[in-house]
Amino acid sequence: MRLYALCDQDLLDNKGISVEEFVDIAKQNNAEIIQYRNKNADIAFIKQQLIQIRKLYEGFLIVNDAYELIEFCDGVHVGQEDLKMIDRDIHKAVKILRSVIKNDKILGISTHNEQEVVQANALDLNYIGLGAYRDTTTKKDISSVLGTKLDEIASKSKHLVAAIGGVKKEDTFKHVTYHVIGSGLVE
Repeated sequence: MRLYALCDQDLLDNKGISVEEFVDIAKQNNAEIIQYRNKNADIAFIKQQLIQIRKLYEGFLIVNDAYELIEFCDGVHVGQEDLKMIDRDIHKAVKILRSVIKNDKILGISTHNEQEVVQANALDLNYIGLGAYRDTTTKKDISSVLGTKLDEIASKSKHLVAAIGGVKKEDTFKHVTYHVIGSGLVE
């Protein structure tokens, strides 16, 4: 299992865990990637958190949505709805993102079904997040749970696949590169 640790600020706040404590837990679990997600803070706070994580962590650091902060991390992860806020045509949205973050940075997007995975194959991405695998406490707007179908859908991707949504360390997949785990690391 290769670990992609999801550092969600709401989760940290709810559990009373600092960013420093989360990074320590992620490092103890050999996380290759940390994604910092904060849907409620202003850009200055997100920047401050990215700087703090970078001081503590030498692996890949991804920011969720805040692509204007690309200089403080190694890449950006964007959800389907956030892509459509950039441009209704997700092909154009990805081209816009690439023009901002450049080709030397990581770009990943969320996918939720086979149609979105196949569509992502035509995009200039480094990876996709696919899920939700099962229900999760870190995201409230899950439209569907893929369960065991996740691995079959993952096989359709030409990009690396990160399983998202309720993934546990002990889960096994044939076509998934990364397990994205947030709350499972700190419970």
